[in-house]
Amino acid sequence: MKRWLSLLAVFCLVLSFIPGQVFAETETKPINEKLGVPIVVYGANLSESEKEAVREVLRVDDEAEVDEITVSGEDLVKYISNSNPNARMYSSAKITQEEEGKGLTVSIVTPENITEVTSEMYANAMLTAGLKDATIEVAAPKPVTGHSALVGIYKAYEAKTGETLDVERTDVANDELQVATELADNANITDEQVAQLLTEIKKQIAEIDPQTKEEVEQIVKDQLSKLNIELSDADRQMLVDLMDRIRQLDIDFSQWKDQLSSLSNMIEEKLTFLQDEGFWEKVKNFFNKLIDLVSSWFTSKEETN
Repeated sequence: MKRWLSLLAVFCLVLSFIPGQVFAETETKPINEKLGVPIVVYGANLSESEKEAVREVLRVDDEAEVDEITVSGEDLVKYISNSNPNARMYSSAKITQEEEGKGLTVSIVTPENITEVTSEMYANAMLTAGLKDATIEVAAPKPVTGHSALVGIYKAYEAKTGETLDVERTDVANDELQVATELADNANITDEQVAQLLTEIKKQIAEIDPQTKEEVEQIVKDQLSKLNIELSDADRQMLVDLMDRIRQLDIDFSQWKDQLSSLSNMIEEKLTFLQDEGFWEKVKNFFNKLIDLVSSWFTSKEETN
């Protein structure tokens, strides 16, 4: 993933030097009179300059109208038990409601500043919390882990839909995000593999409807084997405990199946994309040729002068 971000950064830099390259101005989006305007939620500890930077990357000015709110440590306490009301909040997000059945689409528009949480981890946790049918963009103006973005998203989602999220579900969703980042850090597996593991286990819970912790433990064991992932005893137990809590939540698992299947397909496509070494070789060759071309322009200009 870091390799992809580096290539993307180079690509953008090279494009900025291409003579005659013109980017058309983005037209202001019309107001959706049925679903309402997007909501932008800012971390309460952003400075004015940081807030303006977030507004820019979230393309707030491209919207005809938006509602803007702030999320603070007091909101953290509302949605997540045993949390710190004095926590500093920087992660921000834009939430746009979508038509029923559209599902969740999550993107991180400042991946260099969200250091631990991936878009798939966010999507998984949001499903657990009860969110649906929304496009969500996450941003931060400085490096942060990204965990607090969930709280802002919860607050904005409630304001947007008029629904009240189940606090037990938002609390478990936070733990899920914590487990995901810990596995990515400690278990020698990629972020994408962690997201795939969590999604596949939840799909099996939705399909089988286990009634005991022992049945959940068997599901975890089966999926670890299927995906060829090795975990320590401690990490395996942490995963079983989390999934058993999810099993006990007041969730209509029949409605989960399609959403989890869509998320699973997206993760599978991303894993296939990232593991295609032939593709990466083509990308590298493309950038090498592009950089050589740009260098030749400057060389020709110097010789002319």
